Amino acid sequence: MAMDEVYEAYAAARPKSLEYLARACKVLGGKAGHDLRYSTPVPLYIDRGEAGRKWDVDGNEYIDFLLGNGALLLGHAPTEVVEAINETVGKGTHFGNDHRLHIEWAELVQQLVPSAERVRFVNSGTEATLLALRLARAFTGRKKTLRFAGHFHGWHDDVVHGFQPPFDQQGSLGVPSHDHMVCIPAGDLNLVEEMLKTAGDFAALIVEPSGASWGRVPLDPEFLRGLEQLTRQREELLIFDEVVTGFRYSPGGAQGLYGLNPDLSCFAKVVAGGMPGGAVVGRADVMELFDVTGDPQHDRFGRVVHQGTFNGAPLCAAAGVAVLKQVATGEPIARANALAAKLRAAWDQVLEEMGVAGYLYGVCSTFHVYFETDRDRVQAVTSRAELYTNDADRLKGMPGALVESYQRQLRFHGVDNMSSTGGLLSAAHTDRDIEEATVAFRLTVEGLLASGQVLSL
Repeated sequence: MAMDEVYEAYAAARPKSLEYLARACKVLGGKAGHDLRYSTPVPLYIDRGEAGRKWDVDGNEYIDFLLGNGALLLGHAPTEVVEAINETVGKGTHFGNDHRLHIEWAELVQQLVPSAERVRFVNSGTEATLLALRLARAFTGRKKTLRFAGHFHGWHDDVVHGFQPPFDQQGSLGVPSHDHMVCIPAGDLNLVEEMLKTAGDFAALIVEPSGASWGRVPLDPEFLRGLEQLTRQREELLIFDEVVTGFRYSPGGAQGLYGLNPDLSCFAKVVAGGMPGGAVVGRADVMELFDVTGDPQHDRFGRVVHQGTFNGAPLCAAAGVAVLKQVATGEPIARANALAAKLRAAWDQVLEEMGVAGYLYGVCSTFHVYFETDRDRVQAVTSRAELYTNDADRLKGMPGALVESYQRQLRFHGVDNMSSTGGLLSAAHTDRDIEEATVAFRLTVEGLLASGQVLSL
């Protein structure tokens, strides 16, 4: 089916969605609630989800590899989470006070995460990185933060610069200059050490332990070990952004999988069981900066201020406790990992059979697809293996038209993914989901080949 035919058929199959889009244009800034939710000819308007699938308002069914932006390790509406929320909601949705589940939730995080000597809940991943950076500056008395090109740490002013190509340009309108944020390519420890020595005054290094954008640009765990050693030597704080990897890579996150011990870590998504929520965890001496002591001078000028109406809210805590109890067994992670490995192998085989210049990659329960669109580079290789790259500009710089077309075609054939050309698996997915998604992927690649948007070797 030609691209214009797919576009027209896609819209024709979503008349109610088009009505919602017309309404959204009149009430929502940006026409959607999240930059990645907007798409043409019409965004998805989801009505319900169950296990590894979801259905839109027009009744179209999707195998779901978006999973609430990675939050749903157990899939949609898992019984234990639904029951926990139902049991809690009748007692009150919000108190503005701490409560039993708040403490139980923090205890579970502390038990699972190696570095979590203390826990402070927030409401999102963006809030978590915002608070962690404030803590680091307060603890060290320094201003600067070293970050890595392509790594995503939320949308607040400190970190919106540097996550998307071109990495040296502003990340958004309305953001002031960032002299205190230094952005360099990831992967070269010598470059990191040189920057720390010459630029000076660094409070922290912040990194996605998966590599940029939940592993779209893979990162060698040995680089993380090197960062840990460098920061210990120089007394900067090492911050892991585990918003995606936390409780997905292992019960203890990426740091648990790789045996690392960052000073501070940021969590969201899985930690709140599909409800809004996040956490900053870390060393007790750093987290003590939150303490109220009763000394007026200290409590006014000697501590880190942090409020938040819905921090540790009852329904979020109930969902978080329910999911983390399952995470602690290791079983959901093992199942999601196995399914993701099966999907990566099946989809990569499709590219092999069709002779497409691209490949599948990913770790644990994630997958990414890379299509090489540089004709000179394709002509210079003899196998797909030679296309492998860790170049952030390439991996995060696939043409926007290609990515949009890929996503639209995949959805047209009944699959929704996370962002760009990647996605995640849950413990609720099935072998049938993988088989049907592979058929959809094959049809999508056929369409991209026919339109000339992807290349053959």
